[in-house]
Amino acid sequence: MTSAQLRASFLEFFERRGHTVVPSAPLVPANDPTLLFTNAGMVPFKEVFLGREQRGYSRAATSQRCVRAGGKHNDLENVGYTARHHTFFEMLGNFSFGDYFKREAIEYAWTFLTEVIGLPAERLWATVYEDDDEAARIWLEEIGIDPARFRRIGAHDNFWSMGDTGPCGPCSEIFYDHGPEVPGGPPGSEDQDGDRYIEVWNLVFMQYDRDAEGNLHPLPSPCVDTGMGLERLAAVIEGVHSNFETDLFVPLIDAAGEIAGVSDRGNASLKVIADHIRACAFLLADGVLPATDGRGYVLRRIIRRAVRHGYQLGIEEPFFYRLVDPLERVMGEAHPELAERRELVEKILHQEERSFRETLEHGLALLDDHLAQASGEVIDGDVVFKLYDTYGFPVDLTADIARERGLAVDHDGFERRMAEQRERARAASRFGGPRQEVVDAGESRFTGHETLEDTGEVTALYRDGESVQHLEPGEEGMVVLDRTPFYAESGGQVGDQGVIVANGVRFRVEDTVKQGEAHGHLGRLEQGRLGVGDQVHAQVDEGTREATVRNHSATHLLHKALRELLGDHVQQKGSLVAPDRLRFDFAHYEAPSREQLEQIERRVNAQILANLPAEAEHMAFDEAVQTGAMALFGEKYGDTVRVVSLGDYSRELCGGTHVRRSGDIGLFKIVEETGVAGGVRRIEAITGERAVNWAQEVDGRLRRLGELLRVSPENLEVKAEQLAERTREQDKEIERLKQKLATQAGRSLADEAQEVAGVRVLAARVEGSGKGLRETLDQLKNQLGSGVILLAAVEGEKVQLVAGVTKDLTGRLAAGDLVNHVAIQVGGRGGGRADFAQAGGKEPEKLDEALRSVPAWVEAQIDE
Repeated sequence: MTSAQLRASFLEFFERRGHTVVPSAPLVPANDPTLLFTNAGMVPFKEVFLGREQRGYSRAATSQRCVRAGGKHNDLENVGYTARHHTFFEMLGNFSFGDYFKREAIEYAWTFLTEVIGLPAERLWATVYEDDDEAARIWLEEIGIDPARFRRIGAHDNFWSMGDTGPCGPCSEIFYDHGPEVPGGPPGSEDQDGDRYIEVWNLVFMQYDRDAEGNLHPLPSPCVDTGMGLERLAAVIEGVHSNFETDLFVPLIDAAGEIAGVSDRGNASLKVIADHIRACAFLLADGVLPATDGRGYVLRRIIRRAVRHGYQLGIEEPFFYRLVDPLERVMGEAHPELAERRELVEKILHQEERSFRETLEHGLALLDDHLAQASGEVIDGDVVFKLYDTYGFPVDLTADIARERGLAVDHDGFERRMAEQRERARAASRFGGPRQEVVDAGESRFTGHETLEDTGEVTALYRDGESVQHLEPGEEGMVVLDRTPFYAESGGQVGDQGVIVANGVRFRVEDTVKQGEAHGHLGRLEQGRLGVGDQVHAQVDEGTREATVRNHSATHLLHKALRELLGDHVQQKGSLVAPDRLRFDFAHYEAPSREQLEQIERRVNAQILANLPAEAEHMAFDEAVQTGAMALFGEKYGDTVRVVSLGDYSRELCGGTHVRRSGDIGLFKIVEETGVAGGVRRIEAITGERAVNWAQEVDGRLRRLGELLRVSPENLEVKAEQLAERTREQDKEIERLKQKLATQAGRSLADEAQEVAGVRVLAARVEGSGKGLRETLDQLKNQLGSGVILLAAVEGEKVQLVAGVTKDLTGRLAAGDLVNHVAIQVGGRGGGRADFAQAGGKEPEKLDEALRSVPAWVEAQIDE
């Protein structure tokens, strides 16, 4: 039986027993930010088990794809070194939601294992929770398992819970005995962690609800959650010990081996690559894109780990994306989404690998340099941080390299540096103003969707974060009302501005922020005395609100246009909606072309011209998603959500304020597109009057530029091309003259070379920097034919050094060692290849003495 037949047999077995076969859910749990990834087969049914969601069936069976490579469940560092750890795996599961319970669940598992796939009963062991007499009786009396192959196990292994409180219950596990030739003891024994007895099936009987005090209360509708790793069972039925020897992995290992020119299927790097292509391809197919944080960073870590193992195997060109094709042949039939998004998956993997390879060699060189100079068995945390911060080396990748060299990583030191960086980022992000956090500001009813002014009662006042009964004239503080038309900053939309007034009282609202369930109005009391309990009139500034809603509605249109023109992998990664502009961050693997940005602009403005009606509805989250509403990736929403539609074009979950019709936006103009992080792009745009003003300013600049160059605005492009071509020709002439000067300088410097132990040595101070310095070095190497050269240039307080060794001498002398010898003396450090190296320093006053030391250094090296 192949793994594909095993998967199909499992689903067919339970379908014949009244189970609804449910397709695998995505690897990103829907509406559940508490989990990075779907890490078990029960995750898609979590709300059902908690009684918060009803399905049209009470029995289900799935082959659920899972990832354990981040957060609490992380097997990444073990992959490639054990027989059964994976970042990605499939969990076969059958579930009962208040339907059958222990007897049927145990009988189904035993029947499938012994009768359908034919495992010998004498090789199967069963365990139950130590106090679960009911399950024990079923195994011993009804199934008739040999008591010698039965164990009662404590809560650590055989009692499952969803959390500290909530649904929980005992487990019953089934193990397969690989035979006495494999080391390890049976479950419950001291050496149970060996590889002889392997768990293949886990039955969870959810029958209790644990309260905050730890007491267990029987659930009214006990449920069954079972799971079985497809990879583990495939190894059993295919008669192999390691999951990597099954038909799920061998084609991938062989494909990677063919690229690398390695035929040993036991090679650890090949196993890592085969495992990682599964996780990466399915994460990408399910909408996760490489990024600098969250799920995207986990994906990037896995990609970079695979690339590094390819580098270890000597693969010099991007290769990882080439494994998507054999993966599709292995798993595409069971998971058609892989085939549907194959082109996108390959493109992103290719781009990620190409980008990382540019820094991989530099990072490894830094690590090698540190290891050559360091003593001890731990890589310093500062080095680990620099590899992460400068070269994009995830700490687990550095740990992986360290382990191969018998070393450990200073995780504590790395975390200290990370904490320092986070604190610097927090400090840089803080901004002034009368913002303050309070513990409990009560609750405000928001009426700003319907009106810009309303009356309300002051329910709380705060000054410097402390609750007060009154604010005096001139004091800054925060006002909380029982009802308010002021929108509080959230979802990227800035808080409203305006005034709160009463008889003789005027409070200027500079910002509005969320304080729990309350809206906090931040600002200054301009006149009068304001007290708790006062009746006031709240008036939102109409101009800033209207400008803000234009940008907010335009953001929704932009989001839709991006997905239409770039692909539905585009996901919102952050936004700012302010009166003067909108900023939209989105996941995309490359910079959109100028033509694509123009298309996006036209698409948005077409919807504005269509004057689409804007409507808001409240409905259940699941209903909203079913109607096509876009939800933010990985966010948590309440049971009831607000859905904002702009005609039939855009439909999103949103609590913000919007225009009445899309035509109110007026005009949409993209003013900038940039990259803000790996895999994250940013568009800044303007709307309405500001967009009109921008267009007029640009038109004015074009006309003034035309007057300056004495051409009409229509001919500016031609004139600019002519000027650019003239500049290019002048640059070429300047470069030619520089090379001529370098040659002349080289001829005169070559005469200064001295012979040291039979080697011509030149150490000199010269004029120039950067490329010119290297060109002079190349000229001198050609003129000397054979020799060692060290050139130095001083610019301000900085020293630039280059060293060269002709090829006939690189076996005896290394330019990297020479340049480092000089650099250390001038307050710097450097290195490089045997034939060429460069460095810098910050103590030019010591340069002459350092140059004089070169001949002696060369002589010492040759004598060795």
